[in-house]
Amino acid sequence: MTEPGQKTFTCTLEVRWADSDRLGHVNNTKFVEYMQEARIKFLQSGPFARGAVVVRKMDVEFLRPLKDDSGPITVAISVLHVGNSSYTLRHVITDVQGNPCGSGDAVLVGFDPRTESSRPLSAEERAVLEEYVAATVA
Repeated sequence: MTEPGQKTFTCTLEVRWADSDRLGHVNNTKFVEYMQEARIKFLQSGPFARGAVVVRKMDVEFLRPLKDDSGPITVAISVLHVGNSSYTLRHVITDVQGNPCGSGDAVLVGFDPRTESSRPLSAEERAVLEEYVAATVA
């Protein structure tokens, strides 16, 4: 692998009215949706649109509640690991004041829909992912 990159992909998302309960707290399942929405934007920004991927594993850590007035939120994505057919993305959600509210890692695997099995990542995919490899992993 090349030297770690310094890039981080970020996007801003709104906290939607339907995301929260009657107390104004965003449901924990929405954290996963926010991460997915940001991940789709990240993947659409690179060469990934031509190659299918599937989520193999995901974990989430809830650091502080999101509320109706927490938005717009920011989701920052960096790459923790690039393998032959898989890679790991770190998602960090911050509220409008910049407070970290949650983080999660997702392992994605290159996927061949014809054979319904994993496929190696292309050189182009690997090159883009390596630009986003986190310099330090917390």
